[in-house]
Amino acid sequence: MDALELRPAQRPDGVNPDSPGHAQRPWRGGWRDGLSYGALGLPLAFVALPLYVQLPNHYATAFGIPLATLGALLLGARLLDAFADPFIGQASDRWLSASARAALGRGALAALVLAAGFYALFFPAVEGRTALLVWCAAMLAVTYLSFSVLTVLHQAWGARLGGDEGQRARIVAWREGLALAGVLVASVLPALAGFGVASAVFAATLVVGWLAWTHAPRPQATAQPPAGLRVLLQPLRTPAFRRLLAVYLVNGIASAVPATLVLFFIRDRLQAAAYEPLFLASYFAAGALAMPLWVRLVARIGLVRTWLAGMGLAIVSFVWAATLGAGDVLGFTLVCLASGVALGADLALPGALLAGVVQRAGHGGQLEGGYFGWWNFATKLNLALAAGVALPLLGLLGYAPGRQDPQALQALTVTYCLLPCVLKLLAAALLWRSGIHSTDRDPS
Repeated sequence: MDALELRPAQRPDGVNPDSPGHAQRPWRGGWRDGLSYGALGLPLAFVALPLYVQLPNHYATAFGIPLATLGALLLGARLLDAFADPFIGQASDRWLSASARAALGRGALAALVLAAGFYALFFPAVEGRTALLVWCAAMLAVTYLSFSVLTVLHQAWGARLGGDEGQRARIVAWREGLALAGVLVASVLPALAGFGVASAVFAATLVVGWLAWTHAPRPQATAQPPAGLRVLLQPLRTPAFRRLLAVYLVNGIASAVPATLVLFFIRDRLQAAAYEPLFLASYFAAGALAMPLWVRLVARIGLVRTWLAGMGLAIVSFVWAATLGAGDVLGFTLVCLASGVALGADLALPGALLAGVVQRAGHGGQLEGGYFGWWNFATKLNLALAAGVALPLLGLLGYAPGRQDPQALQALTVTYCLLPCVLKLLAAALLWRSGIHSTDRDPS
């Protein structure tokens, strides 16, 4: 059997596993439900950007640690985190199946560990290069693993709320829209106020996000899913999930390549380094503001066609970017706005499609955590593959940072603009041929 047998939640004493006043409550929509569930997305966005962008610079300048060594530490910690995700997903399913209270309790513990690990990374309690390296490696592992527990648990909770395509898209859009707001805050706060204030704001928003989560719509408790290797691998044995995961991987690499190279393009092709904050803010703000528009479109044409439209917009944006040159600030701002709108589709729609795949596979209320564990594994693999493909390709084509001769700039344009277009076209073809055309569109 490919599908696991699902059983309703039962308690021998007949008592609801959640406390009075906190019983299962379905998603009704609106600001209250959206903010209560999605608020946790804002602080979770702090973890990715500062640790990838700010931490290496901080350790290199403040403590004299070589960048190559820091890069190896970050890669090792991220690989450990990625391979732990499927197991974290399996544990999340057991917590969610027990009760919402059990899941929230584990989430609270993960949040406490995450806040402590984040602070400890930027304010180490040791001195000396060797001790600092050991401290950094240990705190990276603690921070990433606790972040993954909280992220997978939160995602699986949202997927268990169920609903038609429109509802699933709205649930994911609230989470990812507030995460984009968190990216904007995390990108400027350390530079404006320092890491001490940034750590305090992170901890405070983490507390607020968790408290809001306690008042969010709650999935129904179910019977405990079985454990073991067969259950761990069950998502990979689901054909629709494998097809969707292939689309997600290819599309994710297409999105991660320009994210890896954007600063090179701005500085060397456009020669507009002073406008970096404008470009990045335009991109992320457009992504957040566009999400309600994509959700409305889902109600009309469905998740698959809406995501295809987002991919098409991204392709048009990067073809346009390939025509730009030095000083084209307005043109690239418009590219950032258009590609940011496309980003909104990439963030809001794949997770909603995944929730539908879980439901149609007969695993709703049982294995959402397992699916999202593998999903997050793929997300982290995207980042590694993008860097592994784009940076060596740039070198082979003759580009190095700071070079502005025609051959180098052509290599940068091909890799930054045209390679993502090819990958997006491949992802669109895979999605169209995947057969993941659900029929549960919101009729409203």
